[in-house]
Amino acid sequence: MRENETVNSFQAALALFGSRVHQVRDDQWDAPTPCAEWSVRDLVNHLAVEQMWVPPLVVDGATVGDLADRWAGDQLGGDPVATWDRVARESLAAFRSPGALDRTVHLSMGETPVAEYCSQMTMDATVHGWDLSRALGVDEGLPPDLVELSLRETEPYADDLAASGLFAPALPVPAGADDQTRLLARLGRGA
Repeated sequence: MRENETVNSFQAALALFGSRVHQVRDDQWDAPTPCAEWSVRDLVNHLAVEQMWVPPLVVDGATVGDLADRWAGDQLGGDPVATWDRVARESLAAFRSPGALDRTVHLSMGETPVAEYCSQMTMDATVHGWDLSRALGVDEGLPPDLVELSLRETEPYADDLAASGLFAPALPVPAGADDQTRLLARLGRGA
């Protein structure tokens, strides 16, 4: 995938998730999500914290160890939507910074090309966009290009996803299932 396409896909995934964040009503922040033990607020916080990591990792060359528990706990504050909007802008700007996708970041799993990190973040925001949609009871349809990218992203390590502890075990895929159903099943989510 070319550099602009990689970052444009990330921007689209952020926009998808962000559009759902803007739909959260005041009485929904404590609602459950398909992510075990996470409320809507926990889910939005998770994605917001992931965005907070991007500038220091990508732009400053920090390592996960350097940042340790900097963003432990709830980081959304009194205005979760404004916090999301800010960190999404900052994350996107970091990936768009000159030469960013040519660099390597130091993640917990080791050195990773920034372009791969950006693709992983795109997949995560896409899938969690579905989680948030389901929790809010809004349209769960995901953009086909983001679904396709997410399927490609997870293919090399699909068999290891459940063992990572980050995803539920894969679910059976019904015959003739569409790509979104296949992706969600791969990540332990029923459509």
